[in-house]
Order: sequence, then C-alpha cells, then structure tokens
Amino acid sequence: MATERAPGTPLDLFAVEDARRLYGVDNWGAGYFDFSNNGNLIVRPVKGEPHTIDVKEIVDELVAKKVSLPVLLRFPQLLSSQVRELCDSFNRAITEFNYRKPYLPVFPIKVNQKREVVEELLRAGRRYNLGLEAGSKSELLVALAQEQSPDSLIVCNGFKDANYIQLAAMGPKVGKNVIVVIEKLHELDEFIQISKKIAARPRIGFRVKLYAKGSGRWEKSGGYTSKFGLTTAELIHAVAMLRSTNLLDTLRMLHFHIGSQITEIRKIKNAIKEASRVYAKIRKMNVDIEYLNCGGGLGIDYDGSKTSSDASVNYTIEEFANDVVYTIKDVCENENVPEPTIVSESGRALTAYHSMMVTNVIADVGGSPPLDLAFSGNEPQVVQELQYIRTSINAKNHREYYHDALEKRDELFTLFNLGYLSLDDRAKGEMLFWEIAKKAVKYGRTQKYTTDEFEDLEKQLSEKYILNFSVFQSTPDHWALDQLFPIIPIHRLNERPTRQATLCDITCDSDGEIDRFVDLKDVKEALEVHPLDPKRPYYIAILLVGAYQDVMGDFHNLFGSVNEAHVTVEQDGRRFIRQVVKGNSVAEVQRYFGYEPETLATALSVMAEREAKAGKITDKDAAKIVSDFRAELGKYPYLHLNGG
Repeated sequence: MATERAPGTPLDLFAVEDARRLYGVDNWGAGYFDFSNNGNLIVRPVKGEPHTIDVKEIVDELVAKKVSLPVLLRFPQLLSSQVRELCDSFNRAITEFNYRKPYLPVFPIKVNQKREVVEELLRAGRRYNLGLEAGSKSELLVALAQEQSPDSLIVCNGFKDANYIQLAAMGPKVGKNVIVVIEKLHELDEFIQISKKIAARPRIGFRVKLYAKGSGRWEKSGGYTSKFGLTTAELIHAVAMLRSTNLLDTLRMLHFHIGSQITEIRKIKNAIKEASRVYAKIRKMNVDIEYLNCGGGLGIDYDGSKTSSDASVNYTIEEFANDVVYTIKDVCENENVPEPTIVSESGRALTAYHSMMVTNVIADVGGSPPLDLAFSGNEPQVVQELQYIRTSINAKNHREYYHDALEKRDELFTLFNLGYLSLDDRAKGEMLFWEIAKKAVKYGRTQKYTTDEFEDLEKQLSEKYILNFSVFQSTPDHWALDQLFPIIPIHRLNERPTRQATLCDITCDSDGEIDRFVDLKDVKEALEVHPLDPKRPYYIAILLVGAYQDVMGDFHNLFGSVNEAHVTVEQDGRRFIRQVVKGNSVAEVQRYFGYEPETLATALSVMAEREAKAGKITDKDAAKIVSDFRAELGKYPYLHLNGG
C-alpha cells in the first residue's frame, strides 16, 4: 500500500510510493498491479502470491526479439484468478446463508471472443462448472464445439430464428446442457413448431422484463423499455402456451438482465428481489424452474474511486455475491418455494484485468515551446514589454502580469495584421507569451485556491504525446463511449513526472486522442508523464482492456489488430513469454476491404514499367519500387521505430 511522505522529505524528491498515489494503482489495481522499487510496472498474476512480472522487462525482451509495438500483453493467470474470486465468493455466501443449491458461472462470449481467452476461462473454470453464453449463431457454434464440464451450461441469448433453435438442439445430442432463452413470443412459436419435429429438444428459459433498472452508462439496456424480454402479461401467456402443448417440462430457467457495468449495488439488490419474486410466483404455478439467471452487469472499478460513477462500482465481488444469495434465499423462504440454482453471466469482471496494451511514444507536440530565438534589444515595444513581463512575473503578481500579457498578445497580433511587425517579431512575441503562461500556471499551483482561469490555462499548456497505436483499434470504448481506463508509464515511476499531456494516436483523425484519465476524485484531462529522452524509448500502458476492446476495435486508416504476447509466471518465480501472436499485416487488412494485395502490386508494376519505358526512371529504379512495395505489404501497419 502507498505510504505517506515522511515529515521533512524534500519536495523535489519523488519515490515509488508517490507514483502509487499519483496514478492510483492501489485503488484500481485490485491487487494485480504495483510498481517495483526500480520504478517499473509489475503484474501479480495470482492474487496473494509473491511472484510478479516486470512489464518493462517483458517489453524489452519482445523488442529484442523483433516484435514490434504496439503490443497487447495478456496474462492468462489473471483470468484464472478472477474466475476463482467470483466463484469462491458465491460459494462462501452459499455456505454462510445455508443456501441449498449451487452457483453456476457463465461467460458471455461477446465480451471477448478470442479463442485463447475462451479456452483459458473454460480450463480455469472447469472445477466450478463454468459455462458459456452465446448471443448469435456464430457464437453458438463456437460454444457447442468447446470442451466443458459436464454440469456446465450453454445459455443461448439474443434474437433467434428456426435455424438458431435447431442448432441449439444439437447440444443435448452431444452431451451439452443447452438452454435457449426466449426473448419474444414469436420465438416461442418457432420452438413449439420445431419441438413437434425433433426428439431431442433443448430446454428453454424465459427472459423477463423487470421494472427495476440498472445504473451507469448502460442503464437503458434494462428495464421495461428494453428491446429484450417478455412483459408480465407475455410471461403468463407463454407459460400457458407451453402448458397447452405439453411442453411445460422444457421450461427450466428464468432470466433477466439490467445492464452492463452496474455501478450501484442498490440497483442490483432491487432487481434480484423483483426477479426472485417472479420466480417464486412461477414456481407456484407448478412450473419446475431450476435456474434463476441474474444476467450480466457485475462491474469493475476502472478509476479506483469505489463510487457509483460510470467508471467505478460501489461494491465488491464478495458483496455482490452475498446480496444475490441472501436476497434470493429470503424471497424463497418468504414464498415457501424451493431455491433455484443461481446463474450469472459475468464477463467484464472475468476478463477486463487480464490484458494491457503497451506502446511507445513517438514525439511530443504542443504545450509551451522552448524559447530559442535570439533577442537583439531592438525589438518593437510590444515584444520588449512581453520580455519584461516574462522576467518579472512571480508568485505575488502572477495573476496581474498574466492579464497584462494577454493584452500584449492581442496587441501583437493586431500590429502584425496591420503590417507593422515582421514574422520574426511575431514569433518572439508568441514564444514569450507562452513562457509567461507557463510561469503563471506554475505560480498558480502554489496558491491555496486555483482559479478556473488558471485551470483552463494549464489544460491549454498540456502537451500532446504521440503514441504508436490507433484509438479506434485498441481502445474503441474510449472513443465511442468515453470509457475511462487506467493509463500509466511502465517505467521511470521512481522519477517525478514533470509534464502533463493528452495522448494522440497515429491515425489522421482528430478523434484519435485520449484526453480523459482516471483520478480518485475527478476525471483528469491530462496525464502526468516524463520528459522524453531521445536516447531511450518511453513506454505507456493502457490497462484493463480485456473486456470488449478485443472484439470492438475497427480498422480506421487500415490499422489492424496488434501483436500479442501471452505471459505467465511459474511457481518458482520465473516468468516467460508463453506465446506471441502476430497482428495483422498490411496485406491482411487490405483484404478485409476488398483490396487484393497482389492486384495492387501488379498495378504499381505496370505504372513503374511505363515510366521506365518513357525514360523517366531506370529499369533498376522500377524494379526497386515494386520490390519495396511488395515487401511493405507483409509488414506491420504501425510505425517501426527504435525501441519498438
């Protein structure tokens, strides 16, 4: 844990404990992330174990092996740790409250469809009977082909047609416990018609619309206005349809969902109580419901504030499990009905922590440029007055002198537009003004209260660090939904960061920028970073990107998926890179959009030969152009720089 600075410690010193406080790693790290004494980011894949992985060392090793950045680092053991924490929390709650039925976890494939992730979760969750949730035909086909625990489930959500239901019917024939969740009455009609034709039919569940709603960014996905689920009247009618067709025995699950990343535990408890009551009433209709599926929504604390903000949650996994188990048991005892097997579809909580994207900073732009123009002493008066302000500004007069500088800046531009100043004089005046602004912000920080004016000025002075990645490919949730992610340098964490910057990607799009950062009490608009050293690379990591980011990234500017490295630590503390998965090449991305690389190369070859025949280039030049073009097609779309 972070410790307080000892009394009398010089303010110019900066230690690892200061970095922990600054970046909040103890708040959002969930015990998995920390900083080493030498100032590097470390990962503890197995919570509570002493063995760690130094992220900087991993990146250096990958670079030495010619694995280009950006690179997505996966830590499969974190998946196992999260499965264990979720299931153990429910099992403890079941024991504490004398609950008579088990808990079954289900992973929604849509949260991360990567084969390596799904297989690792199933391996880690086999002892807990972890199952899969499919929301489409494609996902259902994936789920049916996986090796699962015999007692685990495959839950089929999403809208369905006859073909989807027939695919689900394959499950029981190969030993799978498949439950098709009926979202709309027309799906029940399809199921009844198909059931007349096949012998081995899947079991079904009903998704109900609750009055209770979730909280946070995805609140609208639940409640009575949701596009999914049956109303109370439709639920009663659906039970009657099954009873009249002698298919009531196929109804085994009641399902509900009130949204993703639910921020408030109160909302969860309200929904559980309502759903439990619906379950109890259906049981009293002589319907043998076996499972109560709480859906998804278990959130994680991205910003470490432990509040109900969109980037946080005001509860723990253990509190979530306790409230679910206790509430269901309480309602069932009150209604005198058997307790159901509890099912949840927690995807984000299982996967978010297990991966981070690491990339290198290419350059810094913006902010306050250095003053490197020579002054002769004969500059126009407005420039000399700005020079005087820059020299004389201090903590006592910084507000007044900054306002004077604003007036002089306006005067500078007016005189230039009237033709009275040279371009050289304008450049000197501009640079003097930004030096004054920088000093004003510095002195403003020493005051007890910082005015809005100087807070806004500090934002203007923030630099832009150009990172070798695409926001649209690697952090689409930030671009589309303003999702916050912990972002930190992976090294130099024992040095004081003296710069503030927003992070821009290498796409030619102004939206390709990260300008919102996690903070314990607020949302920062700039990240504390270190000055760049041209002799060594500077690496930054975006953490907690294991949920949704892998499957939602797009190919803006034809930037494809990034390189991956799967890293584990052995029981003896040795860490090793278990697997490297190459990202998309230029040619692979082009093919996604209908461009055949060989056709492109042939077209360029024709052009080069034409120019050679016209005598504009040599045959050797033409051949080299085509050769270089073909070579580039097989390369990584991102920038190739020293140190990554």
